[in-house]
Amino acid sequence: MYGSIFDRGLYNVIGALNELDRAFGNGDSMPAVACRTDIIEAEDKYILEAELPGFEKDEINLDINGDLLVITAEHKAEENAEEIKYIRRERNKGSYKRSFDISDVDAENIDAEYKNGILAITLPKKKPAEPLSKSVDIKF
Repeated sequence: MYGSIFDRGLYNVIGALNELDRAFGNGDSMPAVACRTDIIEAEDKYILEAELPGFEKDEINLDINGDLLVITAEHKAEENAEEIKYIRRERNKGSYKRSFDISDVDAENIDAEYKNGILAITLPKKKPAEPLSKSVDIKF
């Protein structure tokens, strides 16, 4: 009577939103919801946790460009992709890129771990600069 949920309804709405995201993105990037990120603040560091399910560790890159930490994730090309006939494909195999301001982070000591689809990045805070305290010689 109503047909399959795969033919209409929620899946069509999600598909339309994903197409809209692709229209304003670079065409093969993942939708914004594909990588949800939490940032936790502790006394001496920040912890950034990003969901990157389905990626292998070697498909994820972290780069520092000035005061930006750039996370990129890109799926490798599938072997025998031409031979695979999908009836329905909802899992995106595109790429993902996101930048974060790290101007108040000690970039030399950033640490990262990828486990169970979660990329956890430890971002130590910069130590406050010590106030300058010294004696100045007076010349004659």
